[in-house]
Amino acid sequence: MSDKKEMLGSAPVGKLLFRLALPTVVAQLINMLYNIVDRIYIGHMPEVGDLALTGVGVCMPIILVVSAFAALVSSGGAPRASIFLGKKEVENAEKTLGACFGLQVIISAIITAILLIWNRDILSAFGASENTIEYAVGYMNVYAIGTLFVQLTLGMNAFITAQGFTGVSMISVIVGAAANIILDPIFIYGLDMGVKGAALATVISQALSCVWVLTFLCGKKTLLKLRVKNLIPSPKIVLPCIALGTATFIMQASDSAISVCFNSSLLKYGGDIAVGAMTILTSVMQFSLLPAQGIAQGAQPILSYNYGAKNTDRVKRTYSILLKVCLTYSIVVWVAVMLFPSVFVSIFTPDADLIEFASRMLRIYFAGMILFGIQIACQMTFVSLGNAPSSVIVAVVRKFVLLLPLIYLMPTIISDRTLGVYMAEPIADVIAVTFTAILFTFQFKKALKKIDT
Repeated sequence: MSDKKEMLGSAPVGKLLFRLALPTVVAQLINMLYNIVDRIYIGHMPEVGDLALTGVGVCMPIILVVSAFAALVSSGGAPRASIFLGKKEVENAEKTLGACFGLQVIISAIITAILLIWNRDILSAFGASENTIEYAVGYMNVYAIGTLFVQLTLGMNAFITAQGFTGVSMISVIVGAAANIILDPIFIYGLDMGVKGAALATVISQALSCVWVLTFLCGKKTLLKLRVKNLIPSPKIVLPCIALGTATFIMQASDSAISVCFNSSLLKYGGDIAVGAMTILTSVMQFSLLPAQGIAQGAQPILSYNYGAKNTDRVKRTYSILLKVCLTYSIVVWVAVMLFPSVFVSIFTPDADLIEFASRMLRIYFAGMILFGIQIACQMTFVSLGNAPSSVIVAVVRKFVLLLPLIYLMPTIISDRTLGVYMAEPIADVIAVTFTAILFTFQFKKALKKIDT
């Protein structure tokens, strides 16, 4: 235990960040395979692949909401646990872990009931057409059953990462992803279950990951142990976690709301092919951002621990490296997408018309990605330092103040209305990054001054 704490507080920042970030990046990429692999297999189903892919794409806003609720608890609870560790308050850190676990169980039960009762109505409102609704309902009926596994795997894994055990958190993801890759073709094609088979493979895979995560947190190697006495989610413990996690929740949940707005607008102006293309574009975007987000998550334990320990120089150094790495990565991804859009699109569909259309739109959709590394670095640092208000503000500005209105405004300005919808994303990204950078400049200095006094 002392060696792990010493590592966070004294090991060279560059090497430490690489050591923590590498398995986190791998874990992020593999975690995305749960949904990416589903979409690849579904998109290549004979005869009905395009409609099935579009139907599953309509489910993505719901899946994002499920993940967002996991983040609401864990993305605030995990940094707070790290800060407590930095202050040598292990008991408070364990109380935070236990309370967050209990809260996630309660949230999971509520979400599962809602999805099983009202999924058809929700999916219809989210942009499913008469051609795609049955595929969407078939997928979601099965996926809803595994909500508890998704919540606990994503939520509790964050506490493993927060302790610096990024290798363990990576393995927890690998366990599930490997199972998903193996089970997908068996259920989808071998047992002829189609989209229901894809959902079942995901549920089983998440269950396996959940068992791994909980086994570690109840074992001897963890710094923070999951104890029965701490499982009741008292307001005193969970409310600060929720406050800090609200920014991440807004970012992920708003992705769901934004996806609904995109799908409904695109269905109106461009039909099923435009909605199908959006499924591909968001898949590419999510997969592309994961390495940068993984790097940021690798930096979180270092930032939080040293902020709690009042080690200003290490906080500055960690943020500086994080910013440079994330920005460099976003530039490289932007160049790759601009040069080879069809390579990314063709992963998800063999349909020539959809490839041609989605490739053109991908360049538009990704135009603001070149600067997005700044957004990721600043957002994670806000959360790592416990700055809930600022992290919430930047999340709200990007999604609700900018992107949501632009989805409806741009089609009234651009003659090609479908193109106008896609243009909303890069315009919002550029403005949001500028705002975040300005706000961060002032808030970071304020946070460092606070621990220097």
